[in-house]
Amino acid sequence: MALDQSFVGRTYPPTDPYEVGREKIREFAEAIGDPNPAYTDAEAAKALGHPDVIAPPTFVFAITFKAAGLVIQDPQLGLDYSRVVHGDQKFAYTRPVRSGDRLAVTSTIEAVKTMAGNDIIDIRGEVHDQAGEHVVTAFTKLVSRRAEEA
Repeated sequence: MALDQSFVGRTYPPTDPYEVGREKIREFAEAIGDPNPAYTDAEAAKALGHPDVIAPPTFVFAITFKAAGLVIQDPQLGLDYSRVVHGDQKFAYTRPVRSGDRLAVTSTIEAVKTMAGNDIIDIRGEVHDQAGEHVVTAFTKLVSRRAEEA
């Protein structure tokens, strides 16, 4: 069953703040194999003009995807998550994520489409810091595969 088009534009409440820590950034950088010293060495980050270590660009995915869970779990939307695959991910940064940031995410449904029997939902996650300043916008595309016909 196709997803309801009336959900386009629906915005969900902001998440509780996520506190970004140096150790989480270091662990993430190691996990993705990125040796950039700005991710692990405060002095290297400061030499580049940052107040502390910064996170790799994809670090924010864990925060924004968790926030998209509010959309995914919305019983009114009727998305069958057992059929969902991750279609695409993009980020538009105002500034890098930094150690010490307390980030909250507000998710909005940007588009709902049906193609070849598959439902496609685009979710925009606006990430703001503790001062209310924009840090990054995440664009997540989820595809709910059509049910196999008997």
